Amino acid sequence: MTLKDLRQQVCEANRALEPSGLVRLTWGNVSGIDRSSGLWAIKPSGVDYLELKPADIVVLDLEGQVIEGSLRPSSDTKTHLVLYREFPEIGGITHTHSLHATMFAQAGRELPCYGTTHADHFHGTVPLVRALTPAEVSQDYEHFTGVAIVERLRELKLSPLEMPAVLQLHHAPFTFGKSAMDSLKNSIALEMCAHMALGSASLHPTIGSIPGHILEKHHLRKHGPDAYYGQK
Repeated sequence: MTLKDLRQQVCEANRALEPSGLVRLTWGNVSGIDRSSGLWAIKPSGVDYLELKPADIVVLDLEGQVIEGSLRPSSDTKTHLVLYREFPEIGGITHTHSLHATMFAQAGRELPCYGTTHADHFHGTVPLVRALTPAEVSQDYEHFTGVAIVERLRELKLSPLEMPAVLQLHHAPFTFGKSAMDSLKNSIALEMCAHMALGSASLHPTIGSIPGHILEKHHLRKHGPDAYYGQK
């Protein structure tokens, strides 16, 4: 992949944030990586999505050094960097403050899997990531946000492609994917599942999680080694 292609893909994913309904103002960013070159790209900080052009996208290496771009990268850049360095399978990352998923994050609630829509995208309960300590916040807030996410996924022995979403306590969701656009699609799915979960729990306050055999069937028919959803 050329840098031009990478910037174009990351620009398109960021420009899709607003029409997706996931963001207000500039409350979100998408990044993507070219693993062959070790270079990755992210939205510049505070730039309106509709004004965003491929040339505005900031390209960095895995040391966090800017390789191309004259604008300041997203304030969440260090979080993305930690995730790319720690999980080679990640090809894209999306961070938003989407309404319903952020409600779960702010309330300190994991997102249970109540039905097959959730199971199609997330292999069980979407986990909650711990709050940062005062020392972590003062030392390097964005870096330690990434560290806490890595810590939680490893604690649960989850691959970020098996569980391509987390909820950061007091903060908001992060999603992962095989590409920038794939991570955005996972953010859309997460927001829809959070909205459905809130509605389901209000209709049935003692609702339980989906039975395990149905969860496994729905998840593995799309993501397992014998997946048969979609076209080859």
